[in-house]
Amino acid sequence: MRDSLRDALVTRLMGYERVVEVGIGRKPAVAAELAEHGVEVVAVDVHDFPVPEDVQFVHDDVFARVDSSEPGPYEAVDAIYALNIPVELHRPTARIARRVGADFLFTTLGYDEPSIPVSRESLPGDTLFVADDSARDRGRGRGLDRSQE
Repeated sequence: MRDSLRDALVTRLMGYERVVEVGIGRKPAVAAELAEHGVEVVAVDVHDFPVPEDVQFVHDDVFARVDSSEPGPYEAVDAIYALNIPVELHRPTARIARRVGADFLFTTLGYDEPSIPVSRESLPGDTLFVADDSARDRGRGRGLDRSQE
């Protein structure tokens, strides 16, 4: 990931107090930098991956979680984000975000269009999609830019 894109994502997400990154994989740079800025970060993936010390890792499956009555690692989060999320995960991740009252922000694999209604935010070299039914659209979002405080 280019530094300019990583920095833009961190700037956009660091206004949240507690976030979950879905599908962290082997690229924890955004999660690590968010944690350095004081954001509580939980990383989830269906495979076990090492994450930086300040990032909590939870083995979780979005497809299984969407039908569970337990919020698991998504409980009390302000935002759920995913980088390069496959199209088949858009809808279940959005459902989880809606259920816990969190914003859902994501980038796609580049050629995929979102499978859910979104607003678009331009970032250096990419587009950040924000689910239209996210908490911020219901007046509950907490995605304020802390760098302006």
